[in-house]
Amino acid sequence: MSLSTADIKVGETRERVLVGDLKRTRIVQYAGASGDFNPLHTDERFAVEAAGYPGVFAHGMLTMGMTGRILTDWVGPESLLRYGVRFKAQVWPGDTLTATATVESIDDTPGAPVAHFTLRTVNQHGVEVVTGTAAARLEP
Repeated sequence: MSLSTADIKVGETRERVLVGDLKRTRIVQYAGASGDFNPLHTDERFAVEAAGYPGVFAHGMLTMGMTGRILTDWVGPESLLRYGVRFKAQVWPGDTLTATATVESIDDTPGAPVAHFTLRTVNQHGVEVVTGTAAARLEP
């Protein structure tokens, strides 16, 4: 998938529901896939009694990976040059996450134009859980 400056415009926005009712099973599957078995994400008793949280919560990188889908679905993974996020709030089992990506600018660079994006993922209460930026190469 390759986009050109004819396909994408400054100010254009896309929104996507990333997950509805996040299940603990998905969090545990991510722990297995990533090798990150921190008990804050997998052991309810530890998360509550030892760490003082209301329960287990999702890995930040799981939320980052889900947020990245809005970009890869839009511009394709092969076009991404840069992607970074800031974790703002925890994601809990049962959360519904919605991501928004906005084209902030398009720069003419040697070889190909580059689109710059801002990203925002919120839960069902409108609380930001992730914000970020990305850049993607476009077809000349």
